[in-house]
Amino acid sequence: MDATSVRAAGSTALLTDRYELTMLQAALRSGAAHRRSVFEVFTRRLPNGRRYGVTAGTGRVLDAIEDFRFSTAQLDWLADEGVVEDDTLRYLADYRFRGDVRGYPEGEVYFPGSPVLTVEGSFAEAVILETVILSILNFDSAVAAAASRMTSAAGGRPCIEMGARRAHEQAAVAAARAAYIAGFDATSDLEAGFRYGIPTRGTAAHAFTLVHDSERDAFTAQIASMGRGTTLLVDTYDLREAVRTAVEVAGPELGAVRIDSGDLTLLAHRVRRQLDELGARDTKIIVTSDLDEYAIAALAAAPVDGYGVGTSLVTGSGHPTCAMVYKLVARESTPGGELLPVAKRSAGGKTSVGGRKWAARRPDADGVAEAEVIGTGAVPEELTAHRLQVPLVRAGEVVGREPLAAARERHVRARAALPLSATQLSKGEPVLATETPA
Repeated sequence: MDATSVRAAGSTALLTDRYELTMLQAALRSGAAHRRSVFEVFTRRLPNGRRYGVTAGTGRVLDAIEDFRFSTAQLDWLADEGVVEDDTLRYLADYRFRGDVRGYPEGEVYFPGSPVLTVEGSFAEAVILETVILSILNFDSAVAAAASRMTSAAGGRPCIEMGARRAHEQAAVAAARAAYIAGFDATSDLEAGFRYGIPTRGTAAHAFTLVHDSERDAFTAQIASMGRGTTLLVDTYDLREAVRTAVEVAGPELGAVRIDSGDLTLLAHRVRRQLDELGARDTKIIVTSDLDEYAIAALAAAPVDGYGVGTSLVTGSGHPTCAMVYKLVARESTPGGELLPVAKRSAGGKTSVGGRKWAARRPDADGVAEAEVIGTGAVPEELTAHRLQVPLVRAGEVVGREPLAAARERHVRARAALPLSATQLSKGEPVLATETPA
């Protein structure tokens, strides 16, 4: 069968592992498929040295749940491959998630054990969402955590996401979205701008200079097309000569120059001095060239006005996943009966804690967060106003969708409420301890 004929536009149903469906089939046979069940997404630890995590991808998860539908072509393929039997195929043909989802809203920070997402429904309808939920949250949250460290290090200077060419084309769009949540100001990726309304930026690469007979010709052409407020790339040949030519062609109204190689601290100081001497005191300096949060922090004292970040951002700055897991923590004792906590007990560091969790962030007297409190059962009265999870899906209907601007604003508040040591780039333990009420 031709591959193009089996693609279900918009469907997320096959973005899953085979064992989700084989578990479903066996559970349908045993009757366990219809037991009310609670799954939780959490991570057992943060990446080495990280002080906090950042929740991102929740909005994409909601879209994925809505689009989790099996087309006729997909069901035919599952049958042809012998993945599941006819009874299971009939179940999948009518599949709709009709359960409930709660979770940390996008932009919120999290810590080891935080119930980032809670999915409640029948075992059958909840278990097959595992892979697609984890693939989204693990990637998006990894990018957002890196982006948060970068925007913190930037100290208010704008950051532009430029990693599209360093990632899978769809991952690049997701990365731009996650980076925007964590404070990046714009992206170079047009699909991300189209799909999510993220501001886009970009002017010219070295190829544009090289295709012209001279640097002056290239600058003249760019300014004629984009105006004097454009950004000229000045390190193709001789940096000092390029800056002089740029100001001669554009005048002191030149918007910015971009430096993409070399000792960025030294060169930024030299270029700033030269621009000022040429009368272009308002012309900004943008730096790129394999930046990460450490390089950005090292440029804090340099006369830099903005950063373009690519590879390190879309790869989570060395930690491309958050190691989030999706675990069953409670299930019905009998049909319609009470929920019983369940948990993995084996050795090897992969144990889990049973029971549906709630989470709250306890502030101190000054309003600074001092602990992530995670428990089961009743929420202590003094913590009810500080609960972290919000409704996302009720009875199969999405109720928690929000604009990206809300997630961006939430992240600013959440990060600002952490102890100051949260933004240190030196290695350390999570800035908040996870506590369980007695």
